[in-house]
Amino acid sequence: MISPQQIEAMIKAELPDAQIQVQDLTGGGDHYQVTVVSSQFAGKGLVQQHQLVYGALRQAMSTEAIHALAVKTFTPETWQTTTS
Repeated sequence: MISPQQIEAMIKAELPDAQIQVQDLTGGGDHYQVTVVSSQFAGKGLVQQHQLVYGALRQAMSTEAIHALAVKTFTPETWQTTTS
């Protein structure tokens, strides 16, 4: 089992400017949804953005500490239009 705080720290290690929301989808500590807002996503396609997040969590996913992960990624600009 991995905590939301650990997930956030792993993503921050790869994307230091990221704003991150982590949600445990089942309460079991292995099915998560992450929403990540980072300027490092600028100019990258959705797949590339998700690859950056999955790369940050590779170790936790390979050991199945995270069994399922839903990813939502935004640049700061797209986040503003989404939340406005």
